[in-house]
Amino acid sequence: MTRLEDVVRDLERHAAATGWDAPPRLYALVAAPELNRNEPELARQLGVPDEPDGIAALEQPDLPLDRPIEDVLHGIEWPGQVAGCALILERILLPEGAEEEAPDDDPVTWAARHPGREDVRLVVGVLRDGSRYSAMRLRGHDSDDEVLTGPELVPHLTDALASTLS
Repeated sequence: MTRLEDVVRDLERHAAATGWDAPPRLYALVAAPELNRNEPELARQLGVPDEPDGIAALEQPDLPLDRPIEDVLHGIEWPGQVAGCALILERILLPEGAEEEAPDDDPVTWAARHPGREDVRLVVGVLRDGSRYSAMRLRGHDSDDEVLTGPELVPHLTDALASTLS
């Protein structure tokens, strides 16, 4: 397992432990040795071991909720010390074809009340070297052994997150 896979899986387990209906969360991924060297007190407080291949996930301030996440990500640029980033967010999945029935005036409320909806939590991580990894948990299958993982589960979101690193 790669270090990015480890971080994404750890973040997914952390999000699962805190429960559903959480706002989006953004993390800077920093090389553990660099954090221990430049911010030793912070590394100690967070319990980040000084492992050569380790990555520390540093939670960022709350993201604005009044715009689509892709628009929010478009306005973010990370400094060079940040090796990557990760995003946790929840979305509603609808059955195929259901979006065609959505009203124009309030599609979000309509989707939230749709009888065929499925809540999903996504954890997406990217590194500057191009590595990508994602995890997906469905509320209806809320079990650690049913979490889907892979490098391209949500390519559009992964691309948007990766664009913050360039």
